[in-house]
Amino acid sequence: MFKSFLCVVMAGFFGMAPSASASFSQRYVSQAPFSSALQALPQPTIDNVVDRAHELLGKPYKSGGTSLEQGFDCSGLLVYLFKTEANIVIPRTTAAMHRSTAATIKADALQPGDAVFFKANGSSQIGHVGLYVGEGKFIHSPRQGKNIRIDSLANTYWKKNYTTAKRFHAVR
Repeated sequence: MFKSFLCVVMAGFFGMAPSASASFSQRYVSQAPFSSALQALPQPTIDNVVDRAHELLGKPYKSGGTSLEQGFDCSGLLVYLFKTEANIVIPRTTAAMHRSTAATIKADALQPGDAVFFKANGSSQIGHVGLYVGEGKFIHSPRQGKNIRIDSLANTYWKKNYTTAKRFHAVR
């Protein structure tokens, strides 16, 4: 039954059976409200990630933290945001995120939701990641004793240590 249904649909799409296509359309018109309802459901987007990041401002840093209960380290924050708000699974550590095959983004092409990477203070290795939120700013979980906050890429420290960005989401 399913195979014949699939053949009718395929034939209709390729114009090989116009009458089958017409009867298919007439037979399944009653499902239109159902498909409309599905389209009305909110779809996960990168905007959800950015909005949720703003809601987490002030939450504590916690080394190894990946949850609201624990607090967040820098990479744990991004893992949490992408998974819970956009159903996107990204690597757990900053280094693994940076090594990933996700698209590398130039600084002048940053879009909200891009992951921005920084060298560790005085090191050549990547040691920190944040979430770009637009207007030259990013949200991150900085270090022990600090809370999730917004900083500017133009800040002397961040500008000096900025390395690159990655895009783990589809372009809008």
